[in-house]
Amino acid sequence: MKLLSSPSSPFVRKVKIAAAMKGVLSKIEQRPTDTNAGDDMLFGQNPLGKIPTLTTDGGDVLYDSPVICEYLDTLAPEPVLFPKSGAERFRTLTLGSLGDGILDAALLLVYERRFRSAEMQVQSWIDRQQSKIDRSLDMLEKTPPAWGKSPDYGHLTLACALGYLDFRHEGKWRAKHPKLVAWLDTFDKAVPEFAKTKPVG
Repeated sequence: MKLLSSPSSPFVRKVKIAAAMKGVLSKIEQRPTDTNAGDDMLFGQNPLGKIPTLTTDGGDVLYDSPVICEYLDTLAPEPVLFPKSGAERFRTLTLGSLGDGILDAALLLVYERRFRSAEMQVQSWIDRQQSKIDRSLDMLEKTPPAWGKSPDYGHLTLACALGYLDFRHEGKWRAKHPKLVAWLDTFDKAVPEFAKTKPVG
């Protein structure tokens, strides 16, 4: 398998953690890819120009991170990242979507400051993205999501979202969310791959 990736991408981090949890990370060849450089290989595999993009051993090209993670879940029986059916599956998918939504908003805030000069930035738009993050964290703080035998895809997505807020947003979320801080510490202990995939760049 071949993975187009970046060490700073939280979405790539999700895939690496999922692969490690399933015991297949060593079978994946990782190719560092700059999405801002007009990489022809990336565009040839994913017309959206996004990472992560995974080419399977059979030659299929998969994107984006939820699809890749669910594919990886099929490669080994344990741990189960995606419950197969019922309410448990939809709880996992919903938490994963919430984590991805936090990441999307956090990434848009980074892009706003990185690619627009100060006078071109729109504060109302910045506030709107920040409010998505704040509301989500406030809701999760009330009842941090528990897991049974092991964390699933929803949990690892939330962990990567919180990790990205530490990485690119100075960890400001921590001051008002002590239960989530404790939750992330517990996840870190349960999933050693989380620390090993800490973003850089």
